[in-house]
Order: sequence, then C-alpha cells, then structure tokens
Amino acid sequence: MTKRLNYGCYKKDTIYDETNNLKTDIYFPNNTNSQTKILIFWHGGGWFAGSKNDVKDLGIKLANAGFMTLIPDYRLAPDFTFPAAHQDSKKFVKWLLESNYTDEDDQQNIVQIGASVGGTLAIYIAGLYGFPTVTWSASVDFSNWMKNHPNVIPSRYGANELKLTNLHDIFESFYKFFVLTYAGKDNQTIYKQMDAENYDLSNLGRLKMINSAHELVPLNGILKFVDFLANHDHEIELLIIKGKRHAMDYAKDYLDESLDFLFQTIKE
Repeated sequence: MTKRLNYGCYKKDTIYDETNNLKTDIYFPNNTNSQTKILIFWHGGGWFAGSKNDVKDLGIKLANAGFMTLIPDYRLAPDFTFPAAHQDSKKFVKWLLESNYTDEDDQQNIVQIGASVGGTLAIYIAGLYGFPTVTWSASVDFSNWMKNHPNVIPSRYGANELKLTNLHDIFESFYKFFVLTYAGKDNQTIYKQMDAENYDLSNLGRLKMINSAHELVPLNGILKFVDFLANHDHEIELLIIKGKRHAMDYAKDYLDESLDFLFQTIKE
C-alpha cells in the first residue's frame, strides 16, 4: 500500500523540524502514485540568504516533469553557523524517509538538484544516502581558497562597499564574505570541515556537476574536487559552460539536461 499522499499540485509550509520551525514546500505532479519519483531541490544563497519561496516556479516545473518535488528551508547564518545547514539537510532527509510522503523502499527513488551552496548540501547528502545528484555551481573548496586569499576583503556588496569594478574581484570579495559568514570565524579547522572532500562520501552515487568557466565559484577548486573523487573511484560528470553565470542564472538553460541525467540514473 502506498504511503504517498496527493494534495493536488502544491502543499506549502509542511514542518519537518518543529524545534527550529523548519518547513518544506511540496509540489505534486498529476496522478501521483507509488511509482512517482521524488526530487529534493536545495536552494542557494550563500548559507545566509535564500528561501524555498524564491524557487516556486522551479518547483512547479520539476513537478510538471514528473517528480514529486520537495524544497526545504534550512537555518541561515549569521544566526546559525556551520554545521547548522548541513545538520538541517540531514534531518530533512531522515524526516522525509519516515514521513507519509515516502514508501518503505523509496530511498532508491530519490534524486537531488542543488543550486550554489544548495549544491554543496546536495553533495553532503549524496555521500550519506547515494541519491543521484546534479549540482549547479556547487561550492566545494573552502580551506585552500581562504588560505590562498588572505588579502581579499570580504564584502557582500563589493562594488558599492569597496568600489570594486572588476567582476573577478567582486566575486572573490563575495566568496570570502559568505564562507566567513557561515564558518562564523576565520578558522582553518572549520574551513576544512566545510570542504566537500572531507564529507562522508562512502555512499556517493552518480553525480553531475555543472559550473561556469568564470563564475563566482572558483574553477580550480572544482577541478581539485573532481580529481579527488576520481582518485577515490567515484563516478562523476563535469560540465563546464562558457561565461560567468552562476547557478540559477543558467538553470533554465540546463534544466532539461539535468533532468535527463537524473532520469537516466533512475532507469539504470
């Protein structure tokens, strides 16, 4: 007997963590049943901003593609620093697997897409549960980057606050700002714990990473992570697209490709 419940096309603000009042939105495809696949979408925002409410249109698109789609919120910095968002992502998956929205064998039916630091959370969860995953501009390297950029001044609005005019400089200033904000303090031990290569990746399954060549997320950190995964015999696809767009800026152009990858992994 299916445990899946069909509430129509959209169910808003379902609480998954009463202690922290954390909620998820759920988007249902037509004719939801026990065979319907489940997609978790993790929003971005540098771990200090962003909300499930920002990506409602995407939730509808994913449901229209055939996935029961869940978009959870998580605690944000600076009030909640590392590892708060990571803990929340793990708690959300535990709640989902124990909820009335999944059947007992549904763990094999779950896939993920994560945008920006939402992609980082998706990698963290993929390492624990093996969910096939696509990331859009995931950040994966923090300790090396912070160590190698001691003179960069962190700023959320580098163009206005620091009068920066070069986009690369603006990106670096913002990168340092959000990493430091989520870490809570300038501490290499924390940065290393934030590095994706130091997650528990023992169950990592199919992973596709999409990044722009000259965007906010430094490409050398992505290549370093891919090399790390390859050396540990993990299967990974990396797509580098031209330009400077970050995550949601190119999402509509690569949504179909992302879904094709996830549908392929499900069939396999």
